[in-house]
Amino acid sequence: MTTYGSFPGTRPRRLRTNPVMRRMVAETRLHPANLILPAFVREGISEPVPISTMPGVVQHTRDSLRKAAAEAVAAGVSGIMLFGVPEESKKDALGTPGTDPDGILQVALRDVRAEVGDDLLVMSDVCLDETIDHGHCGVLDAEGRVDNDATLERYAEMAQVQADAGAHVVGPSGMMDGQVGVIRDALDQIGREDVGILAYTVKYASAFYGPFREAVASSLRGDRKTYQQDPANAREALRELALDLEEGADMVMVKPAGPYLDIVARVADAADVPVAAYQISGEYAMIEAAAEKGWIDRDQAILEALTGIRRAGASSILTYWATEVALKLKDQ
Repeated sequence: MTTYGSFPGTRPRRLRTNPVMRRMVAETRLHPANLILPAFVREGISEPVPISTMPGVVQHTRDSLRKAAAEAVAAGVSGIMLFGVPEESKKDALGTPGTDPDGILQVALRDVRAEVGDDLLVMSDVCLDETIDHGHCGVLDAEGRVDNDATLERYAEMAQVQADAGAHVVGPSGMMDGQVGVIRDALDQIGREDVGILAYTVKYASAFYGPFREAVASSLRGDRKTYQQDPANAREALRELALDLEEGADMVMVKPAGPYLDIVARVADAADVPVAAYQISGEYAMIEAAAEKGWIDRDQAILEALTGIRRAGASSILTYWATEVALKLKDQ
């Protein structure tokens, strides 16, 4: 009651009075099991190489990657998504290191499986951009355009060698039409029905990928707007979702996460499979840079951003802070 009249007896602030109360009534919970760690492994280095645009993230050696995987297990993280960075001299027009059983990604998959077994879901990126000399996600035709169907043949081979190397889950990320169906058939043909597909179902042509290009030593010339989704489009995401589900995706992903929470929510409402979201390099870099300037509270900003992605409907989040955040959540 105030001197200016009464108002209804309901006071929402009663449920915000102290930390225990707020924790009890929280509608969204972030748990280590929700987190997946993206990790880069680079061929031909003897020490981890820091990524200048992503403070705290490195290109791993084979040994340091094994250690990072073990740390993720100890923290309670559910998965690790591996990206291989071959020596520059090995890149070619077909992305041959991506299908070489002794290519860096396949070697790393065997290393990590030997280290963690089934205690961590070992996932692998099915895309040619890290291994191809022009940096696009597929092979080019005579006019210099990405050839969708020729690229699918390469993806099928990549998925097979990654499965043979120990991947529990493969992640086709190139946004080629039909990629999920072709990969599912390729895996089934070699008796690997047990290997799951985490489809990069909605992947936007985003400016926030910038730091990732350094992380994978990208050779990209031009852009990827002819195959990645236009940031202006939302309904198109549901069309991509329907196609991937029809083709056999076990899980689906929205990438980036933060700028596209409305899309995460739409996909989560429509999908009958688990939904992941990838908090990408630019999202990571912005928070780290602002925190370094003292403009925001780093730890609170990280948790708030991840909670927002969960609140939007993602059951799994790929984030470079996965192990760090998982340890903090366990401590809480």
